[in-house]
Amino acid sequence: MKSTDGARAAKTAAGERAAQAVSDGDTVGLGTGSTAAAAIRALGDRVADGLSVTAVATSHQSRALAREVGVPLTALSDTARLDVAIDGADEVALPDGGEPLVTAPPLVKGGGAAHAREKVVAAAADRYLVVVDDTKLSPTLSHPVPVELLPAAEATATRRLRESGADPTLRAAERKDGPVVTDNGNVVVDCAFGEVTAPAERAAEIAAIPGVVEHGLFPGVADSVVVGRPDGDATVRPVK
Repeated sequence: MKSTDGARAAKTAAGERAAQAVSDGDTVGLGTGSTAAAAIRALGDRVADGLSVTAVATSHQSRALAREVGVPLTALSDTARLDVAIDGADEVALPDGGEPLVTAPPLVKGGGAAHAREKVVAAAADRYLVVVDDTKLSPTLSHPVPVELLPAAEATATRRLRESGADPTLRAAERKDGPVVTDNGNVVVDCAFGEVTAPAERAAEIAAIPGVVEHGLFPGVADSVVVGRPDGDATVRPVK
């Protein structure tokens, strides 16, 4: 198991490397999670050194951190296009090797329950950079897929998800009774499918269920994957 120091070094390395891809004048999407947070802190350092950017945040957590480190913010609802977005992932199906990727690797996201807004940001960005430490890499996706549901549709949508082959579990909140409630006012079920060998088809199947707001499968969106390692180094795997 990776040490705490090694995990922190890997996340910091990935975040700092991705923050260097932001140019003066860019509008930047800020993802959610510990590795995305490392990128936000690194971007704050660049802003302190004179970089001019405007950012949109995908969650309360990323918005609060951006304010803390001095990254100027605007509303996602007022932003039609982003120059670049930086976001983490819970799992990336990445082939071995260091060569450029032929196709965008599929992702599972939503550990922070912000995947609906993260998907809006991913679609709006000219470049979508995924930042992860090396423990998030896998040959095939198998991480449970978070699915955000309208609260009124929890019972019916969960039944449909189960019929599609998922083992769904309502995500419970920490330090309070009841389920996790997203920034959009919805609930999240984590759906274990086993190996997801056809993520685009699975994504379409989930999206077609009434009451599903958004799911955590992100096939075909990444332009580069930035992988941090415990020694403090980071590598970039671009998509051709």
